[in-house]
Amino acid sequence: MHGINESLEFIPVRIAVLIVSDTRTVETDTSGTLLANRIRSAGHEVADHRIVADEVTAIRSTVSAWIADPDVDVVISSGGTGLTGRDVTPEAVTPLFEKTIDGFSVIFHQASFQSVGLSTLQSRAVAGLAGGTFIFCLPGSNGAVKDGWDKVISLQLDSRHKPCNLVELMPRLQER
Repeated sequence: MHGINESLEFIPVRIAVLIVSDTRTVETDTSGTLLANRIRSAGHEVADHRIVADEVTAIRSTVSAWIADPDVDVVISSGGTGLTGRDVTPEAVTPLFEKTIDGFSVIFHQASFQSVGLSTLQSRAVAGLAGGTFIFCLPGSNGAVKDGWDKVISLQLDSRHKPCNLVELMPRLQER
């Protein structure tokens, strides 16, 4: 079977949302609100939701704290994955990865290509694993958040998704 098996138990996960932006505020942050609403609608918990500036130290310290927090299973960031000088999310986050989830970038870009065509080349969306926490870094647009969550992340964070999903790996992520 491929897809959601409704006969299986849904296991909610705790997801922290990080918006990386020099210009957005709580009042003007549409992508973070969109993502948090989708997380809740899917049956998961928003463990935290913050906005930080496009600064390597601010991004890295926030994500590091969430990696160390046993009440956070997944971190999803939005913003800072572009090509301009202020876009530093991959530089801030990838040194924290113990393992990179290479397939995420490939699949995200396939989904994004369907929405924005070749403009998907301007994104450096990445994902990895650190301290037993899954980390996904999405571009900052609402469209990218929809593509990343709806077409990729939400399915892999659904414990009923078959033939496999990331939730079923969580108990074994810290094995040695």
